[in-house]
Amino acid sequence: MVKPVKISISVSGRKAVRVREAEALAKKCIVAAIRKYLKGYSAHVDVTMVSGEEIQTINRDNRQVDKVTDVLSFPMLDMYEGVYKGDLKDEIEQTSGQIMLGDIIICYDKILEQAEEFGHSKEREMAYLATHSILHLLGFDHVDEGVMKANMRKAEEEIIMSVSKELTR
Repeated sequence: MVKPVKISISVSGRKAVRVREAEALAKKCIVAAIRKYLKGYSAHVDVTMVSGEEIQTINRDNRQVDKVTDVLSFPMLDMYEGVYKGDLKDEIEQTSGQIMLGDIIICYDKILEQAEEFGHSKEREMAYLATHSILHLLGFDHVDEGVMKANMRKAEEEIIMSVSKELTR
């Protein structure tokens, strides 16, 4: 019998910077990415919604970049474009039976700002940022403007298209 895969996502943050509909869509994107790249493994991700002021402080304290950003990702594993550099079985936490992927911090103020700037819904922007961030946890990056960025954009499109019916708004 095949053991069912459990994917848990905890979302926290002050009520003032949270929107349930956007969070639900973001969770679907995160689950889609985990299922695609960690086939058959259970995983956990922490997502925190924060204000612009809060993410600026986190960005400054952790990256020495004193500015507001849309999303920050703090991976727990050493991965490269969805591939773990070892045996994932060794990363399964004994108490939960899950692989701890890391933390995602999303700035609600930036969701609103960028949704307006790009002319789409806040749900669409939240889904994009969650997808972008989970891919960082899975080892994707865009530090160069060439192959790495192209691979990340392709992965983002694939994940978003897998839940695209809800993103047409």
